[in-house]
Amino acid sequence: QGKAKVEELAPWERPGDGDLFRPPELQMMQGQSPITNYQLPVTTRAPIAPPSVGDTTMSLSQMRKSIAEHMVRSKHTSPHVTTVFEVDMSKVTAHREANKAMFARDGVNLTFTAYLIAAIVPALKAYPMANSVFAGDSLLLKRDINIGMAVSLGDDGLIVPVIKRADEKSLLAIARDVNDLANRARSKQLKPDETQGGTFTLTNHGISGSLFATPIINQPQCGILGAGAIQKRVVVINDAIAIRPMMYLSFAFDHRILDGATADYFVAKIKEVLEGWS
Repeated sequence: QGKAKVEELAPWERPGDGDLFRPPELQMMQGQSPITNYQLPVTTRAPIAPPSVGDTTMSLSQMRKSIAEHMVRSKHTSPHVTTVFEVDMSKVTAHREANKAMFARDGVNLTFTAYLIAAIVPALKAYPMANSVFAGDSLLLKRDINIGMAVSLGDDGLIVPVIKRADEKSLLAIARDVNDLANRARSKQLKPDETQGGTFTLTNHGISGSLFATPIINQPQCGILGAGAIQKRVVVINDAIAIRPMMYLSFAFDHRILDGATADYFVAKIKEVLEGWS
């Protein structure tokens, strides 16, 4: 039984200021000589204050070390931008209530994660750049749609098993994969190849009650979608006040690959699929 790779999804942080992060065009407008060769700043570890009485030092696990390295590398690699949409989950909620007993008879727990993955598929087909990898002077558009889903392991960390070729699967098949991969991830029974080959990632952080987040991209992918908790909120529909089960979707994307408008169209497609579920 091999050890699976780990990925971490954490809040986004603003990059530092300074000429190093200014594009040449802006530097020229300000009367400066443009920096033509971008380099990451050399960072040094801040001095650690000596422990106070009663403090405890806890050694990092290998998983936590891997998570830390991956997160820092991702923020140094991709200029992160996050866009947030609000989605009416009325039709998805109704469909789940009407079908979860039937799925259960097949031994499948019909979760909202399955609906989200199923909704991401047509959006990736409509906007294939969201399913690509930045490769220097070109983009590598991935043929397969392999969607990773973040699974929390509690204090042990987080792992991202991958649903391979999700575009070829029904909602039932996706839901079955979600159940199987999540259960085996928590029991540490995943095979190494079941965490590899992802082309896009979903983190359903709403499971823990979070409303919205700004997740960090799972390198070398273009983006990651965060799904918040579904809550009944007051909304205005056709000039009338109504109460609907609402959810925030936050899409963190690599600005080298996508501009804001394209990223918004991508999330709008996911919203359209979820709100029109039948």
